[in-house]
Amino acid sequence: MEYIYGALLLHSAGKEIDEENLKKVLKEAGVDADDARLKSLVASLKEVKIDEVLKNAGTVLAAPSAPAPSDSGSKSEKKKEEKKEEKKEEAHSEEALEGLSSLFG
Repeated sequence: MEYIYGALLLHSAGKEIDEENLKKVLKEAGVDADDARLKSLVASLKEVKIDEVLKNAGTVLAAPSAPAPSDSGSKSEKKKEEKKEEKKEEAHSEEALEGLSSLFG
C-alpha cells in the first residue's frame, strides 16, 4: 500500500511518477523500498490515467444492507435474552449475599 500512496502523493504534487521519485518518497516515509516492486508499479501506472481512476472511485455504490429480522423471530429472541439476564441478576445477588455472610461469620 505504501507504494500506491507514494505514487498518489507524487501525482497530487504534480511530480512525475518514476522509480527515483517514488523511492525518495518512500525513503522519507521510513519505508525500505524494493527495486523490483518499484519497477513493477511504475510500469503498471504508465498507461493509467490516475485522475479518471480517482474520479470513478467515488462513484462506487455501497453494498446493500442486510434484511431486517422478522418480528416473530425477534420476539422469541428477546424473551430468551430477558430470561438469561434475569438468571444472571439472580446469580449475582446470591453471590453478593454469600460474600456478606462470610464477613459476619
